[in-house]
Amino acid sequence: MSLLALAFAAGLLQAPPPPPKPVVVDPPFLCDACDEWNQPQAPFKLHGHSYYVGTHGLSAVLIETNAGLILLDGGLPQSAPLIESNIRTLGFKVEDIKLIVNSHAHYDHAGGIARLQRDSGALVAASGPGALAITSGRPVPDDPQFGKDGKEGAFPKVASVRAVRDKEELKVGDGAITAHLTPGHTPGSTTWTWKSCEGGTCLDMVYADSLTAVSIGDFRYTGDKTHPDISETFLRTIASVESLPCDLMLSTHPGGSGLFERLARREKQPLPDPMIDSQACRNYAANARVNLDARVKKEGPAPRE
Repeated sequence: MSLLALAFAAGLLQAPPPPPKPVVVDPPFLCDACDEWNQPQAPFKLHGHSYYVGTHGLSAVLIETNAGLILLDGGLPQSAPLIESNIRTLGFKVEDIKLIVNSHAHYDHAGGIARLQRDSGALVAASGPGALAITSGRPVPDDPQFGKDGKEGAFPKVASVRAVRDKEELKVGDGAITAHLTPGHTPGSTTWTWKSCEGGTCLDMVYADSLTAVSIGDFRYTGDKTHPDISETFLRTIASVESLPCDLMLSTHPGGSGLFERLARREKQPLPDPMIDSQACRNYAANARVNLDARVKKEGPAPRE
């Protein structure tokens, strides 16, 4: 045995540490509203073991369990570092994220998931169409915001995504969230619900996906020769969100549910908690119904072939 080997065996020398894991930085997504959406936002408790960790314009929610963390949504690719920083600010570790779920697979809500998954090793889950979009890194062809060249709205891919069923419950330790498939804004849109308890008070939490009828190009919600009418499906989705048990609701863009206005009121007068609003889901659905009705009227009769 050589002198060097003897020295290692005797503990006189130590093997050099492994090289640091390279940090993969995904390129930012550029859009007119992206800089505004990605403004930093200090994290804060929603209720119990549920926390807001997103940016000022894009929601992300963290749920603490006794076996790790659950993260809902990942914002833009450039939002991931801000979300990770918010998680650490709250005293948690990114490496403790065990499950990442998605509302809908557009660049502004799924774009940061790839990095968040790499940094945590978490399981990623979404609806069937959502899983297909996240693994391909772009909207699916029947998405109202699918570009004609198939490349518009591309975002970093995730290699493996578990597809979830409607009403399926996903568990991490003593925490559980339920998927409610709510297609309309995208074919794979999903609303997530869970219970969050604090001091004997348990709330029905709702992370409601977008219910806005938004498209690009000449897409028609009432259908044409290229795709079927999805307006009735969208109406059923709106009704399903409206009927959910709903004490504290968040939307994928926090402005859609007045989150920061409620936070400001809480800071001035914490009780009764302004975050809690049992009518929030009904109001959110009512606004969505008005939006869809206006869109359908604007589209008018289907064009003749």
